[in-house]
Amino acid sequence: MPENFATIAYIVAAALFILSLSGLGHPDTARRGNMMGIAGMLIALLATAMAKDFMGYGMLAAALIPATIIGAFLANRVKMTEMPQLVALLHSFVGAAAVLVGFATLLGPHAEMSEAEHLIHNIEVYIGVCIGAVTFTGSIIAFAKLHGMIGGKPLILPARHLFNLMLLVVSIWIAVMFVQAVDAENITRAIWLLVIASVITGVLGVHMVMAIGGADMPVVVSMLNSYSGWAAAAAGFMLSNDLLIIVGALVGSSGAILSYIMCKGMNRSFVSVILGGFGAAEGTAVAVDGQHTEIDVAKTVELMCNAKSIVIVPGYGMAVAQAQHTLSEITKELEAIGVSVRFAIHPIAGRLPGHMNVLLAEAKVSYDIVLEMDEINPDLPNTDLVLVIGANDIVNPSALDDPASPIAGMPVLEVWKAKDVIVMKRSMASGYAGIGNPLFFKDNTQMLFGDAKKNVDAILTAYRSR
Repeated sequence: MPENFATIAYIVAAALFILSLSGLGHPDTARRGNMMGIAGMLIALLATAMAKDFMGYGMLAAALIPATIIGAFLANRVKMTEMPQLVALLHSFVGAAAVLVGFATLLGPHAEMSEAEHLIHNIEVYIGVCIGAVTFTGSIIAFAKLHGMIGGKPLILPARHLFNLMLLVVSIWIAVMFVQAVDAENITRAIWLLVIASVITGVLGVHMVMAIGGADMPVVVSMLNSYSGWAAAAAGFMLSNDLLIIVGALVGSSGAILSYIMCKGMNRSFVSVILGGFGAAEGTAVAVDGQHTEIDVAKTVELMCNAKSIVIVPGYGMAVAQAQHTLSEITKELEAIGVSVRFAIHPIAGRLPGHMNVLLAEAKVSYDIVLEMDEINPDLPNTDLVLVIGANDIVNPSALDDPASPIAGMPVLEVWKAKDVIVMKRSMASGYAGIGNPLFFKDNTQMLFGDAKKNVDAILTAYRSR
């Protein structure tokens, strides 16, 4: 393929990636956005494979065919509840790729460069490898935490901030020696310095994510998404590939913006999340004083039948139980008799940004009745009944009432302002943040214990039998 055609193909692919991100900004256009992203990637792949100096077709096929099969297999097998850890794992692949590209660039042939260009190129290699190593190890730890292989409690080491700073300073010192070694054409020394830098920044990635508690894991996922984008951009600089630079910048900047939105939804600064220390293992919080009231399925159905307006608050418990499909059926039944039913989504509900929205879309819940926290909160005092299904921290009044609470100031769904509240949980255990919830003991709150799927199935059956 002539070089000018490849350039045109890259421009078209970059435009499709930008349109893809724009489409993903709304549920109505998300499917179209995904298709544009796929088309852009296919164009980029074909343009690269058809370049006039490209000869590695056998190697490309050996990589693409197994990867396509594995990707299709995972896409069909992975449950929506496991999507957060899958995303974290995919981020680790991008980080590993950046590290490998850095070493390959160092060992491969070099184009003729001026002294200044050579210096910049060496810095690109070093930065790309370091960002890739942090992304790789940090994503692996995030995957392990989300998958339950590691507890949600943050690892708080003595002088942990000093330790992180020391690792950063040592990395900068090694960078200076690395550039000097490459300039002196001492490749063996340069390789070893790059290996040491990879290990040090890899340890930094492990320690940073280990120090972040369960309550901040949604932010960690979006943060690692940003890191993976910058790692891809660094690989683009190393390979002199404009499209990879553009794509990496798009992913990196969008991930950073998403992290900011998530932090705003938690009333926490990005720096405080990175420094870590918030969130304990599920079920470990000290119990809040009070006496809770239990309710059964029959009385729940009675309250639902007498209500004119119902708000459903989904959480990670709904995702685990896969109760969204039955909830969709209940919603249709209630709407058929004139009951107003809406879903309230908190920005950090679940363990992945947009997790609840995807689950509800999968169950074919109308986008029109899925409202964000800022939209639904003003109307909660006028709501007859709120059903909280598997949510905990996002409906905790301590965020507003208790200045000493770890989540003080965090915007929450103010469900306790409704006439009646029913909370579906397996037990009185705390949520992922490890914080007790006074909502469970309020006079207008009743607890419906048990598996969310079994309970909503029983509610649907009981409702239809009336």
